[in-house]
Amino acid sequence: MNTRRSLRILATTLGAAGLLISGCTSGSSTSASSSESSASPAPAVPAGLKPYYAQQLKWRDCGVEGFQCTTMEAPLDYGKPDNGDIKLAVSRKKATGPGKRIGSLLVNPGGPGGSAIEYLQSYAAVGYPAQVRARYDMVAIDPRGVARSAPVVCLTGPQMDTYTQVDQTPDDSGEVTGLGDAYKKFASGCEERSGEILPHVSTVETARDMDMLRALLGDEKLHYVGASYGTFLGATYAGLFPARVGRLVLDGAMDPSLDAVELNRDQTAGFETAFQAFAADCVKKADCPLGTTSTADAATRLKRLFADLDARPIATGDSRRLTESLGTTGVIAAMYDESAWPQLREALAGAQKGDGSGLLALSDSYYERRPNGTYANLMFANAAVNCLDQPPAFADAEAVTRAVPGFEKASPVFGKAFAWAALNCAAWPVPPTGTPHRIEAKGAAPIVVVGTTRDPATPYKWAQSLADQLSSGILLTYQGDGHTAYGRGSDCIDTAINTYLLEGTPPAEGKKCS
Repeated sequence: MNTRRSLRILATTLGAAGLLISGCTSGSSTSASSSESSASPAPAVPAGLKPYYAQQLKWRDCGVEGFQCTTMEAPLDYGKPDNGDIKLAVSRKKATGPGKRIGSLLVNPGGPGGSAIEYLQSYAAVGYPAQVRARYDMVAIDPRGVARSAPVVCLTGPQMDTYTQVDQTPDDSGEVTGLGDAYKKFASGCEERSGEILPHVSTVETARDMDMLRALLGDEKLHYVGASYGTFLGATYAGLFPARVGRLVLDGAMDPSLDAVELNRDQTAGFETAFQAFAADCVKKADCPLGTTSTADAATRLKRLFADLDARPIATGDSRRLTESLGTTGVIAAMYDESAWPQLREALAGAQKGDGSGLLALSDSYYERRPNGTYANLMFANAAVNCLDQPPAFADAEAVTRAVPGFEKASPVFGKAFAWAALNCAAWPVPPTGTPHRIEAKGAAPIVVVGTTRDPATPYKWAQSLADQLSSGILLTYQGDGHTAYGRGSDCIDTAINTYLLEGTPPAEGKKCS
């Protein structure tokens, strides 16, 4: 995405849980029966998978200085491993030294749909603390259906432009029908272009791919840092392979026990919390475009701007005009990282004067729209994984209508849009394979779960819940704003996580940082 660097890689790929606008919800659960296994001994490799676990990785130069790349083969369908393969892209940067190499450290930025390889090459393997990079081979695998690993494709660039502008706060039956039709067209596009892979991009399957990669890298245990949705992926791995858990950091944690309605409503409240923090900061400034009296006044003015955009979209300097949906997405994008607040203030001021370019740029960064009008596959993979991982939040428009008041209570500013965004999986062509469930991972080594108190995309209570579910979960709290905590400026957080990764010593239970 074009402005992602200024948004801290948009807070590790939009938050894991966080692709709500445009109808994407956070990745959720897998079937309870597949999420847990005994911790000792480690489960043997099934006979049908032994050839995959025995393959030899052939590393080559990536064309990016210091990095190597390879391709790993995995069964398309783990239930029928003889029914064809899927090729998965892997990249690494070898440990630089000094110090004894610990092993491989896999990273995942979330989404679902974020490219782990892009995250590795643009941030993790160059921006993680030097002492961590010195002692670990930094490794990433693009999950199945994502980026370089058989990417899910749904719409063309022009079709995606149209999709992102659809009114997500319908005011009448015609707009309700239009939104439903947009979700159906999106889903049918995915089926038409990626029908073979759609049934096989679940989080459980990706966790199995990670275990295969662990073995091929020669590691007895999996060491892993997952952010946002990456925490759900890491927790799923721990549930499947608790005896193979090494040093796991789950930053910006998700709660796998919640159903899709609860996840969406909680996240709606999380963005309201983030907006209140932004507004409280904004109204202290003489040039705040949302007024200088109170956060309530700021919320009123933002809602008025959204209503004005709904009635009369404004120019952007692009062929597209800024609609209410694009404007809302732009605001949402800036909620992931407080460093984007100045950019948001400027964009809002511009919109009030009839210039929508600032909010459009933020929206484009969220959707990973490129300057040439094409899109990365983030949103396509996001929907594909989420709609497979658990049943849809709502079956039809009537169910959304009934739920809107509860969402608006969670967020007067964003509630209606988030409720209607959660309708997207109702039209999905592949039935879900997962359900909400607790993950305990009994017998696993200590797992560090990190929660930020004013995280918009993965509310703090999710981290509390996941740490409580995991038999060896240890909660590390960052008292602050933004999505995720590691590497975002808190020496306290970074020291605690670095110590754990380098020495295997987790932070004290209940440790809090600011």
